[in-house]
Amino acid sequence: MTRTVAVLTAGLSQPSSTRLLADQLAAAADRALRLHGERVQVEVVELRDLAHALTDNLLTGFPSGGLAEAVETVRRADALIAVTPIFTASYSGLFKTFFDVLEDGMLEGKPVLIAATAGTARHSLALEYAVRPLFAHLRARVVPTAVFAASEDFAGSAPDGSLSARVERAARELADALQSDGRLGSRTAGAVDHFADPTPFEELLRG
Repeated sequence: MTRTVAVLTAGLSQPSSTRLLADQLAAAADRALRLHGERVQVEVVELRDLAHALTDNLLTGFPSGGLAEAVETVRRADALIAVTPIFTASYSGLFKTFFDVLEDGMLEGKPVLIAATAGTARHSLALEYAVRPLFAHLRARVVPTAVFAASEDFAGSAPDGSLSARVERAARELADALQSDGRLGSRTAGAVDHFADPTPFEELLRG
């Protein structure tokens, strides 16, 4: 079975630390899923290239061109890795706008790994008070480990050098979430829905 992982990155520069972190997470997820015997297809969506199309979508209500393809990529993906830079203590406007134009329920139940970058570790909590609540509202299934990377992490000067460990742990959690989806499907395929034909309340009152 081939698992499709969509990687959404909202970095503004080229190259960007946001894309660098996204690539590390995608590679780790690929490794983790292959350990489960899965074939993996990674599809990257660069929101920087879709900025004008996103504005048009807000005005017209319809995605077009590359944006329509990006939305379809996210729709059909088995899992999502979403990475944003942190601006003014929260996710970027470009990042948020993409999720504003998605159809309601598109991410419901979909395993999601969230991550963010910023110049300093002082912004790391934005993942918990801004990014995670966004995906909770979208009813996605966010894995426990969120990955934050400051400039010092990429420079190799972080005090504990733990970025790679966090990346690997989050990727394993994403792979496990996808595996649990498959096990749940096999358990419930032949299940009986005991609530499909309920007894009317009036009949219960009669006796």
